[in-house]
Amino acid sequence: MSVFTNNETDDTLLLSQLRESNTDAYRVLYKKYWERTYNHIYKRLKDQDLAEDMTQDVFMQLWTKREDTRIDNLPAYLFVAGRNTVFKHFSRQARFVPITDLVNLNIADGEADSRLLLEEFKNAYEALIDSLPVAQQAIFRMRYHEDLSPGEIAEALNLSPKTVRNQLGKAITKVRSAMGLFAAIAICFGR
Repeated sequence: MSVFTNNETDDTLLLSQLRESNTDAYRVLYKKYWERTYNHIYKRLKDQDLAEDMTQDVFMQLWTKREDTRIDNLPAYLFVAGRNTVFKHFSRQARFVPITDLVNLNIADGEADSRLLLEEFKNAYEALIDSLPVAQQAIFRMRYHEDLSPGEIAEALNLSPKTVRNQLGKAITKVRSAMGLFAAIAICFGR
């Protein structure tokens, strides 16, 4: 166990002790840099709950990779780690096409086969959503049918935003895997 005085909060010493799995060193670094890292992430996201979660993720990575990562400048390391976490988040969002966009495909008049296919797609989609566990179903519908943010859903359901995002992620995974083929067919015939 190590006792830190005000003079011993030098990052180099703390990082050296962190590499040796010293939890006291980790706590000091966490307290020293958490707010700065959070503020940097929040400026990019403008979402308090998500910024808090991402900041926690950055510090969890600092701990889990403590033995393998050589850090010479901790503020710069945390800045880059935070920035990369935000970029990964935006990248995942950019690749995501909401299922509701697929369900609301516009079919021109007179395309009977396309209309039938679209109706089957919508029925399969609704049956899939109805088959989700009740909590996931409610969260999914609130997010993609009512366009509420995870924070708004958390407040409405009296849940933590992280719980909402976890349940939403599970629901999306199920919906994507089940609807992938239908979506591909509907896109081909519907556009």
